Amino acid sequence: MMNPVYITVYGAEQKCASCIHLPSALETKEWLEAAITRKFPDYPITVEYCDIKQPKTEEERSFSEKILEDEYFYPLVVLNGEVAGEGNPRLSAIYGLIEQEQKK
Repeated sequence: MMNPVYITVYGAEQKCASCIHLPSALETKEWLEAAITRKFPDYPITVEYCDIKQPKTEEERSFSEKILEDEYFYPLVVLNGEVAGEGNPRLSAIYGLIEQEQKK
C-alpha cells in the first residue's frame, strides 16, 4: 500500500522582494506538479497551492503566519506537514523526500 503524499506550495500573488527573479509561487506549484507527476506517475501525490493571505485550514494558517512573520520565504513547499523547500525549492530534495515516503 502506498502512502499518499500531500504537497502544499504557499505563496502570494506578489513575489517577495528577494525572489523577484524566480518563478511565482503559483508557477512553482505548476512546474513542481508536472515534474513530480512525470517522475512518480503511479504514486498518489496531491499538489495544492495556498495563498498566504487566504489560508483555509489550521495548518495553512500556521505556515502562512510564519511566512508573513518572515520565518520562511515563499514559495514555501510543505510535504506531508514538513517543510521541503523555500524561496527557490530544489527538485532533487523534494524527490528525495517523496522517495522516503514511499519506503514507509
